[in-house]
Amino acid sequence: MVIRVYIASSTGSVAVKKNQQAVVGFLEANRISFQEVDITMLEEQRLWMYRNIPKDKQPEKGNPLPPQIFNEDRYCGDYEDFFESKENNTVFAFLGLSSQTSLKDSES
Repeated sequence: MVIRVYIASSTGSVAVKKNQQAVVGFLEANRISFQEVDITMLEEQRLWMYRNIPKDKQPEKGNPLPPQIFNEDRYCGDYEDFFESKENNTVFAFLGLSSQTSLKDSES
């Protein structure tokens, strides 16, 4: 299972930058293995992300903003969903992981 965080490396939005940093920082701090996918550099990945976000999570106007989080092809949620799971201490369930399988390095 690969957690993918879709980000935009070049964005003019301070809020988007902060949200991306919050998600990536949390995953790194908790040693949760993930892959960053930069939608500003990879058109194909950006279009894949847009197509795979459920209709009920699409904004009324425009495109969904990063960060968007997937476990393989399964949509986990956006920053608001992530933040809510963090507040409720349910991040592993939100990501579709068990805490044992999510660590980058197994502790021996």
